[in-house]
Amino acid sequence: MKNYLLKIADDTLIFGQRLGELCGRGPYLEEDIALTNIALDYLGQSTNFFKYAAQVQGENKTEDDLAFLRYEKEYLNCQLSELPNGDYAQTILKVYFFSLYQKLLYENLLNSADSQLAALAEKSLKEVKYHCLHASTWVKMFADGTEESRSRIEEAVEMLWEYTRGIFSETPGEQELVALQIVPDAVQLYEEWKVRVSEDFRRFGLSLPESEFMQKGCRTGYHTEYFGYILCELQYMQRAYPNCAW
Repeated sequence: MKNYLLKIADDTLIFGQRLGELCGRGPYLEEDIALTNIALDYLGQSTNFFKYAAQVQGENKTEDDLAFLRYEKEYLNCQLSELPNGDYAQTILKVYFFSLYQKLLYENLLNSADSQLAALAEKSLKEVKYHCLHASTWVKMFADGTEESRSRIEEAVEMLWEYTRGIFSETPGEQELVALQIVPDAVQLYEEWKVRVSEDFRRFGLSLPESEFMQKGCRTGYHTEYFGYILCELQYMQRAYPNCAW
């Protein structure tokens, strides 16, 4: 159970950290604020799931211990969350892919046999519905816009698609949780996600890549070359000033 909670918390922690880099750098004021708010939502979600993971683990751990004081290979986030922001088409497409995953995940977790997990999903889903609507609207705008905007979103699809399967990679012991009806089956969730993406892309007039190649290593502690830099920045205060607290 702890690893499952950590993968959810690590996703939003790392993605929130990455999106936070865009604060003050959005393409215009309203969108700058929107991205910052999404980043804050991600960090809030990670706090809630880290708290529950710390409770499950015991050992007097806190959410700060789990967020800031683990080694690189102990983080179970998907690789998509740690990729550089790139141009705005890449940024918004990452949010679209991830928020659609979150929406389906949390909708399924509402029926979890674990009442605390279901409550966390219900709270998070309210935010994720907005993220999904916001990102999908922008993807459509890119596809329906100028020749340049369409080429940028098409390039973003080609660049990011190979990282999407990893979002649904399982952690050790996850099938046991599925059998207990605590979490949804990741394979079924992935199939549902692909159907939704395909439907949206048809509506946007976009095509999915023909290549079936997908990056491996998600949820196992293997990361992209970008992850170490994120972790150094994320952990600096706790490493430099142990046990500091706001």
